Amino acid sequence: MKKTNWSKLAGVVLLSTLVLAGCGGNGGSSDSGEAKGDASKSEKDSISWMTMLHTPAPPSGPIEEKLEEYTGVDIDFSWVPDASKDERINAALASDSLADIVSLTDIKNTTVRNAMSSGMFWDVEPYLKDYPNLANISEDRLESSRIDGHIYGVPYQKPIARYGIVVRKDWLDNLNLEVPHTIEDLEKVAQAFTEDDPDGNGKDDTVGFVERNESFNVGMRSLSGYFGAGNWFTVTDDDEVVPAFTQPEYKEAMEWFRNIYESGWMNSDFAVMAKNEQKDYIVQGKGGIVITGLQEAKNYVEGAIGTDQEDVMEWELINDITYKDVPRRILSDTNGGMGGWLAIPKNEVKTEDDLAVVLKFINDLQDEEPYVLMTKGIEGEHYELNDEGAYETIDTNKWQQEVQPYASSRPSELVTTFKETNELANLANEKIAENEEFAVIDPSQSLTSKAYDTEWSTLVEGVQDAYYKYMTGDIEMDGFDQAVEDFKKSGGDTIIEEFTESYKEHN
Repeated sequence: MKKTNWSKLAGVVLLSTLVLAGCGGNGGSSDSGEAKGDASKSEKDSISWMTMLHTPAPPSGPIEEKLEEYTGVDIDFSWVPDASKDERINAALASDSLADIVSLTDIKNTTVRNAMSSGMFWDVEPYLKDYPNLANISEDRLESSRIDGHIYGVPYQKPIARYGIVVRKDWLDNLNLEVPHTIEDLEKVAQAFTEDDPDGNGKDDTVGFVERNESFNVGMRSLSGYFGAGNWFTVTDDDEVVPAFTQPEYKEAMEWFRNIYESGWMNSDFAVMAKNEQKDYIVQGKGGIVITGLQEAKNYVEGAIGTDQEDVMEWELINDITYKDVPRRILSDTNGGMGGWLAIPKNEVKTEDDLAVVLKFINDLQDEEPYVLMTKGIEGEHYELNDEGAYETIDTNKWQQEVQPYASSRPSELVTTFKETNELANLANEKIAENEEFAVIDPSQSLTSKAYDTEWSTLVEGVQDAYYKYMTGDIEMDGFDQAVEDFKKSGGDTIIEEFTESYKEHN
């Protein structure tokens, strides 16, 4: 009840707050021509930062002092627990009780997007070119961060596409199978892993695919990309922005995946299997193909320690699956490599010279030294380098208390790649970096649709339910088609119209 009251308060107060914010402060943005700002002319020597906390407690220890030494400014962190971020951020926006930097990581939050488009925050795009690290932000990530054609905060940079297919390498070897690189070969492997006793125990106790209850949003969505479907939405040849599940390519992927399920080459309980149950199933050696983030393979190996799978489990990481004549592609699972915004409120940072101080600070945090501090900590205290140059944690508890809380606040996860003692982790980093060239981004992310903001989550439920019913044989494809038509008639057509209008306006 308390959360609901906060949300109502945010909605009411925000109307007047956004109007004042849009009119107040110094514009100093692209509207006035060439952007200017000189940090040396500013007297600002401290920066307040409202940022997310993904750990049980805020950090202790020396990292904050080291970051202050490197950047030359005092840092005042205001940690917001991730579990309550929507409530806290909405209330802070409504009451204008913000900080010099506000981490806005829920990119679909309607209140956040309305606040940005109102003019509450600096449009930083004209200034990025003046800072070497910020100037190197990729065009894809910049495009993904736009709202109404503007960039109202430095985008958090993440790997653009982490997904792929992981396959039990030891099972491939046991059955003398080649590593699959096409959908057709992947199907053959799924059948063999189910029917040909890949673990050699003489029992019929394995399946190919191990899928979970987030299939519509995760596994199937990623799989559909190989068939040519878009990433949540796609732009047609007529410049219409439509949901990917309306595409023939999406339905072709569904038909292929249902055949896998009907043939028994997938776990039969996928529609109700939670992620942690999926991992347990995999660790127990019951399945050998997973559509997942490539970084997950090392977690399966670590989870198998102490079991009968420990000495035999090996994984092949595949990031180049293709289908027929569809070019190599992979759907972005990180919003186009953009994890939100480091937004700078005009009412807190009033001049371009002060803005220059804040932008320089964000730029400096993307140098290697602070990145290491916020990721690994201090050499000799939190980590050491072994003879191969790989990072080894000295004291996990100390690292968790003093370093880990900073990880989610790193402006970029792309500064450098650490050599790890786990070779699967190193291989995953390499494959994920390769995905950048072939990533497909959701074109609706930078577009505006009021109907989407208010109705999408409800409307898409019918399509999602129809997907699971189709997969398990409760309905046929005409039933799924009917769900799509119901989606359109109930408000989906309005979403399509508004996204299409927004696309044409900004392209």
